[in-house]
Amino acid sequence: MLRDLGVRPSADGGGAIRVWSASATAIELCIFAPRDPNWVVDALQLTRDEHDVWSATSPQLVPGAHYSLRASGPTGPRHNFTPSRHLLDPYARGLSRTPSGEWHCYVQDDAFDWAGSVKPNTPLDHTVIYEAHAKGLSKLNPAIPEELRGTYAGLAHESNIAYLKDLGVTAIELLPVHQFVSEQRLIKQGLRNYWGYNTLNFFTPHGAYASRAAQFGGTGAVLREFKGMVKLLHEAGLEVILDVVFNHTAEEGPGGPTTSFRGLDNSNYYRQMDDGDYIDVTGCGNTVNFATPAAQRLVLDSLRYWANEVRVDGFRFDLAPALGRDANVMFDPHHPLLAKIVADPQLAGVKMIAEPWDVGMGGWQVGRFPNGWAEWNDGYRDRMRDFWLTDIAAERLHGQATQGIGSMARRLAGSAHVFSAERGPLASVNFVTAHDGFTIADLTGYNQKHNLGNGENNRDGTDNNHSYNHGVEGPTDDQVVLDARCVTMRNLLGTLLLSGGVPMITAGDEFGRGQHGNNNAYCHDSELTWLPWTQDDWQTDLLEVSRKLLRLRRENPALRPVRFGVFGETTPSASQMDWYNADGTVMSSENWDSPAARTLQYLAASTPEFEEFNRILLVVHGRATPTVVTLPSHVGVTSYTLLWDSADDSAEGTELAPGDPLSVVGPSMQLFRAN
Repeated sequence: MLRDLGVRPSADGGGAIRVWSASATAIELCIFAPRDPNWVVDALQLTRDEHDVWSATSPQLVPGAHYSLRASGPTGPRHNFTPSRHLLDPYARGLSRTPSGEWHCYVQDDAFDWAGSVKPNTPLDHTVIYEAHAKGLSKLNPAIPEELRGTYAGLAHESNIAYLKDLGVTAIELLPVHQFVSEQRLIKQGLRNYWGYNTLNFFTPHGAYASRAAQFGGTGAVLREFKGMVKLLHEAGLEVILDVVFNHTAEEGPGGPTTSFRGLDNSNYYRQMDDGDYIDVTGCGNTVNFATPAAQRLVLDSLRYWANEVRVDGFRFDLAPALGRDANVMFDPHHPLLAKIVADPQLAGVKMIAEPWDVGMGGWQVGRFPNGWAEWNDGYRDRMRDFWLTDIAAERLHGQATQGIGSMARRLAGSAHVFSAERGPLASVNFVTAHDGFTIADLTGYNQKHNLGNGENNRDGTDNNHSYNHGVEGPTDDQVVLDARCVTMRNLLGTLLLSGGVPMITAGDEFGRGQHGNNNAYCHDSELTWLPWTQDDWQTDLLEVSRKLLRLRRENPALRPVRFGVFGETTPSASQMDWYNADGTVMSSENWDSPAARTLQYLAASTPEFEEFNRILLVVHGRATPTVVTLPSHVGVTSYTLLWDSADDSAEGTELAPGDPLSVVGPSMQLFRAN
């Protein structure tokens, strides 16, 4: 059976190794001398069982022992066996690099004292995700000892944790932390893969993100630092979500480096044509073949390891449709792997988030993942950008926006047109930016990407940014332009944090971090991508707005529906929604669709299940010119208390009555509590 793969301790000392390969004719275990990584002190032939699992036992397979595999097998276009090549165990829990640059496995020491620490188990409707880089988040933090900056220990330093808690997020989503390497092309250019989407092994934390003390601290030190980070974040009530890259590996295309899967069973681990050409739906050179039970089991075992032994709280799956493609390379929402991930009792309660697109045929699958999955909602991202950026640009240039407010409102309310009633609004992970693309500041400051520093003559990165520079490309001293950009950032953040669904903030957006217009900064490990810890006055103001919006989201359950409401019914943990135009009357079809009528009033009342009753009114004015809004009359509402105005920080607390006029500048948002 495909169980207990990798190295496991034996009852009588030493350990047993189990490796899967259906194509190999022989597999050899090599154990290296403790002080000489090039000297093989023992070599054992593995024996094969009826499930194509190869195994051996050795008294030398103890924590700290370095080992590799060598495999023999048939020749032919779909195979890549070289009996002399040292390969990595796909299930290795520890990796090290020799002075010559070769990778070896080592038997991990998993011991760690969790001291009673438990997972926060934050409900999804209370979850706010903060997408960050494990190194970049703390690299420039002056409150952290220099030797810990940019490390797992630095990420969990008390100053970092205090910042995240004060901001009000509940989960940190880390860009890939599985051991990865840079692509051969980048190395030749003198660049490196900073984001980490080039996985070498699915069970080992990336060693370079550990402190120097851990890197040279002996067997288990890097893993203990990682677990210590998780423990400290949990003790602060913060969850840890890992961005995982199972869709492809660092072995790249057929001419790439052979380090593990290709040398053990190229024919079964990767999708190929009969002539050996790879079927690549990832754009990264190869695609793991999840039509095979062995590849499916690899993913499940990796998830179980990180969720149960390292105790992380969730996973975001890069290019997730690649995991759901069948033997014919067609996406199947009922694919066994997608179903097993959310049904596995060993993964109960773990958050599963799909990036629901890849670059293969039928690659865009937003809304089609099974119940139990959440998904990045790129339609939300693009529509909200258009509403506050490109539509406003069109109005200023041509006198009228290109679209009405209806499409924006559907997404504001939880994207019921995308996700089934069974899955509800929490299936939507809402975002206006992510690691990939413009930051929120660059969305408001650039019309075009500026990626020359990536070494590809500005060809890389999307040209479809849905951005607006407000009249000047890049930096400017024009205060009118700067003020307009700030209001737009507030409107984007306000929309994100006041929408139904699960919000995700990109690290630094809360105070307007920029990347000089680079919308694909994957190859820059520098101050361009590290989080700055000193801010200008306008950034401090924006940070305070972000904190306030997150507090208002926590305090108002009407903003956090768990289910979609049904007209004429009372649905627990849904929000009853009523929509009014600028005159305070019910929205007409013209109000929804007309580019000239881009003002609405969204009255949402919670249907309590676990929290007190709550009702809010959100006014959205999506034009550049001011207008007057008549606050709506509604049964049970006697007054409105202003909680936040994106255009005026001093306006909080104003009390108004139904039918009162409200002057709003444009474009802007106002949030009221309906009393």
